[in-house]
Amino acid sequence: MRALAKLLLFTAALTLPVAFGQAKKDAPKAAEKKTADKKAAPDAKAAEKKAAPEKKVAEKKGELIDINSASADTLKTIPGIGDAYSAAIVKGRPYKRKDELPQKKIIPQATYDKIKDLIIAKQK
Repeated sequence: MRALAKLLLFTAALTLPVAFGQAKKDAPKAAEKKTADKKAAPDAKAAEKKAAPEKKVAEKKGELIDINSASADTLKTIPGIGDAYSAAIVKGRPYKRKDELPQKKIIPQATYDKIKDLIIAKQK
């Protein structure tokens, strides 16, 4: 019985460093994968910017977009405003104030809160 216990301990002692050695060998591969993922992420962002470069025009220029006179295409450059919302904004004209958009249920309050600093409602 003692001989069997000694044999098991001896075998365990021999295999233990091998198990740790494998973990150390796999670690660089995992690190390489993370590095590759980080390198791929900026490429994906760049591709996204190229696909819709005019989408964030309103944010970059710093100009306010007049919801009473802007075209539907111009309204779509505002983040969060797509085809449906831009069509609804055009259909609901004229606006006395920009905060009429959520009041008249043209766009949700959350969307308005995100874009209120990018729009204006000029009067004729």
